[in-house]
Amino acid sequence: MSKFFKRLLNDSSSSDEEERNMWFVAAIEFERQNSQGSGSGDRSSRQYRYRDRVSGHYQLLNDYFVENPVYDETLFRRRFRLSRPLFLRILHTLQQHNDYFVQRRNAANTVGLSGEQKMTAALRMLAYGMSADSLDEYVRIGETTTIECVKRFCQGVVEIFGPEYLISPNAADISRLLRKANQRGFPGMLGSLDCMHWTWKNCPAAYHGMYTGHVHRPTIVLEAVTSYDLWIWHAFFGMPGSNNDINVLDASNLFANLQEGCGPSINYTIMGNHYNMGYYLADGIYPKWATIVQSISHPQELAHDFFAKKHESYRKDVERAFGVLQARFAIVRGPARFWHHEDLTFIMKACIILHNMIIEDERVDDNGLVAMTSGNDDYDSLGTDGPVEVSRCPISFDHFMATNRAIRDSDTHYALRRDIIAHLWTLHGQGVIE
Repeated sequence: MSKFFKRLLNDSSSSDEEERNMWFVAAIEFERQNSQGSGSGDRSSRQYRYRDRVSGHYQLLNDYFVENPVYDETLFRRRFRLSRPLFLRILHTLQQHNDYFVQRRNAANTVGLSGEQKMTAALRMLAYGMSADSLDEYVRIGETTTIECVKRFCQGVVEIFGPEYLISPNAADISRLLRKANQRGFPGMLGSLDCMHWTWKNCPAAYHGMYTGHVHRPTIVLEAVTSYDLWIWHAFFGMPGSNNDINVLDASNLFANLQEGCGPSINYTIMGNHYNMGYYLADGIYPKWATIVQSISHPQELAHDFFAKKHESYRKDVERAFGVLQARFAIVRGPARFWHHEDLTFIMKACIILHNMIIEDERVDDNGLVAMTSGNDDYDSLGTDGPVEVSRCPISFDHFMATNRAIRDSDTHYALRRDIIAHLWTLHGQGVIE
């Protein structure tokens, strides 16, 4: 009871018994109305709805998961963004990792939601970017439960599949990437590098200044490296949107393995000059490093113009990857509606991992051809000859600093670009590259 009413009831001037009772009843009613809905634990403000989860489970099974479902594999792939076998593989792995996705009975002996329902709710939110309560009519799942499913699903995907689908390329992968890059006329190229901003709609007001950059609203930056098949090899997410691409590059671990001496050893020769570090194609904002090759903004010669066209064409691989990622998972295309930075990190990484899993699942068709590329490259045969060796020897601090200076050497940057320009122009003159 408030101090005002306590003082009023104890006032000696209010001697009339009937008046004191009237004030006492008013005080109790005031306290009751003031306390209603004030906390999350107030049961009177919440309503229980019988959703008939069992019928929702069987409805979902009959639509997609029985032997002769209502909707075939094509519609399943369209609505879930992945194939049915991949869906079941992820579900069974999640059930072994976390019993949250296993259908159980609660304390009242009532059957809870099935793993198919929870994973369907999570994937629909990721794929369509819809609100949490929009799945209630079909999946029979409440708003708060849907949000919890999304968080647990993304965290589980990152913890289970992250070490396999979100790592740097190994020796066999680099051998395949180098072979494809050589066919394109860019020997030593490992992929294309760029950044993407994800708008944070529900950014706390205290963080607005830190996360607001050139887009004039809070964003979080994703730095990614993508190969020609749209596989995302490197993903560094979490930097505030007030940082530009150079700041993000300085904070990321893109060249950490190379500096520490535990990355693959890459050796190639262009126009008679030997190089021992791979490089990435990037736009003009990035620094003039030996591991980054940029285009020429205003080419004055035919060879420079031809190089600029090829560079800009192959650098679009990362732009295409961003476009495919946002088309598959609309949640990373629209403004983020979660409050915590950790949740957004899990969501972004989970979408990238699922993106890579889908590419791997759809990589080869029935004829043995790569489905995600325009050529007829057989992934099993691309890197079988001349594997790249991986260095695992510990290095000294002096070697670490020497490697760091070699990465940031601008003279090597310009020399490498001149050799690539001459190499491309030679191939163009021979009719190898049009």
